[in-house]
Amino acid sequence: MSLDKQQLDALSNSTLNHYNSRAHSFKEGTWDHDVTQNYAALLNALPSGHPLKILDFGCGPGRDLLYFKSLGHECIGLDGSQKFCEMARQETECEVWQQNFLYLDLPQNYFDGIFANASLFHVPRQELPRILSEIYDALKNDGALFSSNPRGNDEGWQGERYGAYLEFGEYQEYLTKSGFTVLTHYYRPAGLPREDQPWLAVVSRKS
Repeated sequence: MSLDKQQLDALSNSTLNHYNSRAHSFKEGTWDHDVTQNYAALLNALPSGHPLKILDFGCGPGRDLLYFKSLGHECIGLDGSQKFCEMARQETECEVWQQNFLYLDLPQNYFDGIFANASLFHVPRQELPRILSEIYDALKNDGALFSSNPRGNDEGWQGERYGAYLEFGEYQEYLTKSGFTVLTHYYRPAGLPREDQPWLAVVSRKS
């Protein structure tokens, strides 16, 4: 399957419209989720003892951005949803960039870490190599990318949202071809049988 620009824009706009129209209910439903395991996974791959430049890629209403800021890090949020960007700025007082994932404009060699929690799966498979390469370029040498996505072997619509779902082996290939070295991966929620763990978390380094 090959998507042209018009199709890519349509699926992206539909997904963003979904989040814009449900921004407040999304915040209420996710703000108290425990993702401390994911925070630790990124921070454990980065130097300690000094403030880090961290990009929250797909920051939503600002929950994770607020956490990293509370630790003293220099944090920037990024989201395609106008409503999420407004909410994240209000909640965190951090700089937040409104950027469509398919049309990124990122500084090169800038971030120590990029936290992409439940966001990159909205990038269609055919565009993922390009987007991962742009994320790679935005990291400093030895910088780290954390990503967590619903896993699977499918791509398409869930209601108004478009998503691409990958298992670890395929996703690792995408990361490796973009220059990353995969450091570790795990499945969530912790402590459940694999079939009841729909989330795949991966930590990768720019090498």
